[in-house]
Amino acid sequence: MSDGDAGADGVQVRRLPLRGTRRVVSRCRDFTAEALADWGWIPAGSEAGEERAEDVLLLVSEVVTNACLHAGGPEEFVLRHERGRLRVEVSDLSPEPPRPRAPRSPALPGGHGLMVLDRLAGAWGYETRGAGTAGKVVWLEISRVPDRPPAELL
Repeated sequence: MSDGDAGADGVQVRRLPLRGTRRVVSRCRDFTAEALADWGWIPAGSEAGEERAEDVLLLVSEVVTNACLHAGGPEEFVLRHERGRLRVEVSDLSPEPPRPRAPRSPALPGGHGLMVLDRLAGAWGYETRGAGTAGKVVWLEISRVPDRPPAELL
C-alpha cells in the first residue's frame, strides 16, 4: 500500500521505495510532511502540536541520515499511522545494528542521533529483515501527544 488508505485493521500505510543517498533525507521529510497533513497532524492547531510535528520531521531526518552514513543508504521508508500514533520504518541492507557513540560534548556537531531518538520518540529499535533478505529495519514510534513531558535535549 503506498497511497495511505486505511487497511482492514484501520492502519494507514505509506511506502516510499528509495535508492542511493542523494536528496533522500529531504525526500523522506517531504513525504512525511504530506502524510502528516493528510492525517491531521499539520496544521496542528496548537503550539504543542506544531512542536510535535517538528519532532516527527527531526526524527525522520535522524534515522534516514543514519541509514545514509552507516548503512549505505535506505532501501525503503514506511509510515504507519493508527489512532494518533505514527510508526516510521527505514529499511537498509546493513546487518549492523544502530550503536550509540561514546559520550561526547553536546557542543560538538554530529553523533547525537540516537540520543535524539531516546528523547523524542516514544520507542525505537531495529529488527532484522525477513528470511532471505539482508539488512534491517530501524523503527521509531511517536504519538501525536507526547508520552512524557518534554525534556531538555542537551
